[in-house]
Amino acid sequence: MKRKAKAMGATQSNYSTSGPNMSSDTKLSTGSSDEEVRCLFPVPLDILEEIFLNLPPDQVVHSCRLVCHEWKEVADRQSLWRERCRREGYHLPDTSKTPKDWRLFYFLCKKRRNLIKNPRGEHKMKYWQILQNGGDMWKIEGLMVPHPDETVQKNFVTSYGVCKKAQLIDLEKEGYNATFMDNIQPDIRISDWYAPRWDCGSEYNICVELLNKNKKPIQIFAPKTIYFEQWNDQQWNQMTHVFQNYGPGVRYIHFSHGGKDTQYWAGWYGIRVTNSCIEICPAADT
Repeated sequence: MKRKAKAMGATQSNYSTSGPNMSSDTKLSTGSSDEEVRCLFPVPLDILEEIFLNLPPDQVVHSCRLVCHEWKEVADRQSLWRERCRREGYHLPDTSKTPKDWRLFYFLCKKRRNLIKNPRGEHKMKYWQILQNGGDMWKIEGLMVPHPDETVQKNFVTSYGVCKKAQLIDLEKEGYNATFMDNIQPDIRISDWYAPRWDCGSEYNICVELLNKNKKPIQIFAPKTIYFEQWNDQQWNQMTHVFQNYGPGVRYIHFSHGGKDTQYWAGWYGIRVTNSCIEICPAADT
C-alpha cells in the first residue's frame, strides 16, 4: 500500500490546479510543529474531512495533506475518497464489490476519458495516420444502420484495397506518468466498432500495442482477421480487450485498424469502423 500511495502521489502531480497550492495565510514555516498547527487550526477531524470534501481534490493531495500529521490522516482517509466518489457519481458496475484503494479509484474515474482523438470521423481524417490507402482510399460516410450509441452518426469506410489507419498515444502527455504506469499498472481498455455492408463481403483487422520508451512492443493485441460474407445483416459489432498486469515500462499505446471489401468493387463497399476507444480505467471496472 505504501508503494501504491507513493505512486499515486506522484501521479497526481499531473492533476495540476490553476493557482498556488496554498494561500499565503495558510502557509506554515518549515519549523512549525504539529502542536503549533493544532493551535492555529483547532478543527475536529470529522469537520476537517467535510471541509476537504468541498475543496478541489488536487489541493487536498498537494497542499492540505502536507500541513501536519492530522491533516495528512484526514486527507488519506478511505472514507473521504469513498464519500467523494459517492457525491460525484463514481461507482463500480457491480455494487457487491468495493475498490481496494478509494483514492486511486477516484482519480482514475475522474481522469478517465477516450484517449483516441476523432474516433468517429467528425473531423474528417484529422489525428489519424494513414498507413494504407488502397482502392479508392478511406472515406467518411453517414451510418447505414443505427449505432447502439445514438450519438454516433458517422463512420470511416474502407475500399477494395487494404485501408489502414493508426494513432500513437503518448501516455506522459495524456497525464499518466512513468511512476504511475510502472507501479499501479492500471487496466487499459480497448474498444472498437465495425460493421460490413449487407451486399458485399469484407474483412476487418485491429492491432493494439503497448510500447516502451523506445517504442518497442511490451504487449500486443492482434486477433485474427474477421471476415463477413456477402448478404449479411450489416449490424455493428464491438471488439474489446483489456490489458492487465503488463509490467513496467509502458509509455505509448499504438492503435491501428482497417480492412477492405473482399469482392474488389470500385467505391466504398468495405468494412466500416467508428467510435474507437482507449481508456485508462479502474481494474474492477473492466
